[in-house]
Amino acid sequence: MSGTPVHGTWEPRPADRWEDAFLSGNGSHGALVFGDPNDDRVIVTQHTLVRPSADDRHRRPPQLAAALPALQDRLLAGDLTAAETFTDGRPLQWVRPFHPAFQTRLRRTGDPGGPYRRTVDFTTGEVTAVHGEWTSRVFVSRADDVIVQYVTAPGLTLGLCLDPRLPGAPHGLGVGDGAVLTPDGALLSLRVRYPGTDLAYTGVTLAVVEGGTTRLAPPGARIADATALLLLTRVRRHTGELDVVAEGRALRDLLTGTPYDTLLARHTALHRTAYTRVTLDLAADPAERALPGSGLLARPQSPALLERLFAAGRYHLLSSSGTLPPRLTGLWTGDWNTAWSGAFTHDANLNLQTACAASAALPEATEAVAALVHRQLPDWRDNARAVFGTRGAVAPAHSDGESGHSYHFSREYPLHLWTAGADWLLKPLVDHDETHGTRDPRTAAALAEVALFYEDFLTRTDTDGNLVVVPSYSPENRPANASWGALNAAMDLSAARHALRTAAAYHPERADRWRALADRLPPHRVNEDGALAEWAWPGLEDSYDHRHLSHLYGVWPLDEITPYDTPDLAKAAHRALELRGAENDSAHGHLHHALLAARLRDAGRVAHALGQVLAGDFFHASLMSAH
Repeated sequence: MSGTPVHGTWEPRPADRWEDAFLSGNGSHGALVFGDPNDDRVIVTQHTLVRPSADDRHRRPPQLAAALPALQDRLLAGDLTAAETFTDGRPLQWVRPFHPAFQTRLRRTGDPGGPYRRTVDFTTGEVTAVHGEWTSRVFVSRADDVIVQYVTAPGLTLGLCLDPRLPGAPHGLGVGDGAVLTPDGALLSLRVRYPGTDLAYTGVTLAVVEGGTTRLAPPGARIADATALLLLTRVRRHTGELDVVAEGRALRDLLTGTPYDTLLARHTALHRTAYTRVTLDLAADPAERALPGSGLLARPQSPALLERLFAAGRYHLLSSSGTLPPRLTGLWTGDWNTAWSGAFTHDANLNLQTACAASAALPEATEAVAALVHRQLPDWRDNARAVFGTRGAVAPAHSDGESGHSYHFSREYPLHLWTAGADWLLKPLVDHDETHGTRDPRTAAALAEVALFYEDFLTRTDTDGNLVVVPSYSPENRPANASWGALNAAMDLSAARHALRTAAAYHPERADRWRALADRLPPHRVNEDGALAEWAWPGLEDSYDHRHLSHLYGVWPLDEITPYDTPDLAKAAHRALELRGAENDSAHGHLHHALLAARLRDAGRVAHALGQVLAGDFFHASLMSAH
């Protein structure tokens, strides 16, 4: 361990909060492991679990296209508050929140004696807790899509149940549990039906007991004097009833050879291959490398902390990428009232979370983004038609992973006006194609849809004959002297140019038309402070103290502005970065700042921004970021 970076982390005590539980996941199921020998809890999550609403009338894009020309007229005529009335009057509607399923719970009494240690191995995804002769091992199989837990101890005696009682669980849930004895243990089930809907989810756990006795003890089972217990758990989201017997049979079919070792080997063959593609070695002090994660977090200047956070970041990104990309909370939550709904935020957060996919050799993350994009394209088309009256596709700023409709907006967050989202979400798919030297036809088709939107949307011009992006929105900021919905946000200009030119590269037969449209967009504006202006429209003043850096989209993730090819614009962009405040001191703002500074060759600013994150209260003991 002393000569190489540590590919894992550890703690000397069980987790007290779900935020400090060690994490495992396969991109579909997730597990939060507390590691308490007397109340061994594993919170189970599943990527598709979002709480439905009985009233979905407001979960559609607003029908505003007929009013768009009048709005454009008013904005072009100088009415800088015109967009505040471009709404259908609905209140702010958050996307449906992500929530946990339940927790498997093993309760026993007695002190196992001996030292305690809780570890997670990033190379395998296995979380292990050891206290004396008691050992619990948990992983989530990428090969078999099942949560696996294996507990061993002499004379193992405990109660087993599936417990739905987690913080924030709403009233009115229809909860039903079941337990039946099997030849070598028990089969437990927990069905939870959401109020006011026929949608439900069911968890099924197969318990395989070695030695001792097993009896039913509703709502679960009681195991006495065993030597080992193996649990296999899956969650299904469904309407109607789930065939629990069939689910149990499917779990039993996974039991071959030495079950735990066989399951782990199948999973590790996939997980380890992906995780070990990249390693960061900063030649850290061996003594610091040996510290628990909580101890390293207290040493923000430590190279060992950077090594371990790099490793943990790749591990958590890989583990939460599959069915969907990582949510704001990855794949994990222990509370039904998940912060920010546990949503996908497309105007910075998801983009920053998955930004390293190509450079960190994690195509699994890009493929998960692609799954989200392609599943939601029909909804993106609805957004384009309803709000803008165009063909093509417009991505929403927020999503629950199911719906791609743009319905999360308000006067202060007119996110339905944002047109740059599709380009940002497609950028990692384009990067993936460039990395692999191939062109995915699905990416090509999506790019064409975005270009069609711009064909129909970019029809207004200024006095110089340049196209105008109107209305235009710079997430999540506003001009100092105007309202949020404005004209020619720098991000919108960069995204439109990039989308049109990228679509042209994928579609030579339409390249001339789309490149010509891109060439008619206006250049960026440099303001009186020498900074790249957030709005390239005369008279709109910059608001510098804000966590988002949307106006520097051309610097990162694009390469429209570089110190080599566009030195004057790069100088203006650097000035804009210097003037930008931190507003509410959000971690994503600091990291966005660091990425931009790296592109602009400012190492000192990169180090300062990373220092703000490392010294801030942004990581839990699990090394999962708080936001």
